[in-house]
Amino acid sequence: MTEKLSQLLRTYSKNHQNKTNKKIHKFAVPLIMFSLLGLLSQAQWGVINGAGVVIIGSLIYYAQFKSVTAFLIISAQLIPMMTLIYYSPWPHWTIYLAIFVVGWIAQFIGHEIEGQRPSFFTDVQFLLIGPLWIWDLEKKVP
Repeated sequence: MTEKLSQLLRTYSKNHQNKTNKKIHKFAVPLIMFSLLGLLSQAQWGVINGAGVVIIGSLIYYAQFKSVTAFLIISAQLIPMMTLIYYSPWPHWTIYLAIFVVGWIAQFIGHEIEGQRPSFFTDVQFLLIGPLWIWDLEKKVP
């Protein structure tokens, strides 16, 4: 893992110390990811959809860290999410929007409990660090 990724994970961790907030994040971050991909999958341009564009951009971002572990963790999240979205019996955007809103409400409740502003208010790239952080990546890779 690169020093840059280690530093981002450590910084994210410093803003997420409260046990309740950690539990909320481990539940809400995947909900937000899933619902955002579901919403973006509704925007279709031929064989490409909005979710595909975001996934490709995200994978390019994660590739800069040169971490196989990080890539596998993200893939282990994205593949089942996109499979569920693709084969979903309820592909309507309103369901994804409801999940998205619930996920963000939970996040902001967690940050209220923590007494810290969400990390992405400081740096937007923390929106992409959260999905790695929930798996305690900084503890698994030296």
